[in-house]
Amino acid sequence: MTPTKTVAKAKPNSATRAGTSGKASKGFSAEEKAAARARIQELKAEAARADGELELLAAIARMQEPDRAMAKKIHALIKAAAPVLAPKTWYGMPAYTRDGNVICFFQNAGKFKVRYQTLGFSDKANLDDGGMWPNSYALTKLTATEEAKITALVEKAVR
Repeated sequence: MTPTKTVAKAKPNSATRAGTSGKASKGFSAEEKAAARARIQELKAEAARADGELELLAAIARMQEPDRAMAKKIHALIKAAAPVLAPKTWYGMPAYTRDGNVICFFQNAGKFKVRYQTLGFSDKANLDDGGMWPNSYALTKLTATEEAKITALVEKAVR
């Protein structure tokens, strides 16, 4: 009988992500990691059947001004325009769902250190308008005009 040779397995090279610049990515930013951790907590809370609106209001309370004031107003507008939507948090942000699907969300400027807040809509929102339409809106202030636009968008999103 011939002796068998042991073959050492090659160790796989560790993967590095490269962006369009060709340089290796350093991975997720601290803000992205925090959002992922928040999402894990949300999933655990959902599993324990926590009240989504309480979680949402707590997330708003943790925001700095002027994000907090705008989030409170957006929350009131969405609840009034579409009572069928269930409030919850999604990646640490206030969000509103229908049948378990996120329809719209509010992203505060402080979360990702940007200059404006964002009202965003998912692909489940019925905002289709021809071959192209916006699915997020930058917010710097809320006047009666912006409030009317938000109300109309949310109403359209749940039709």
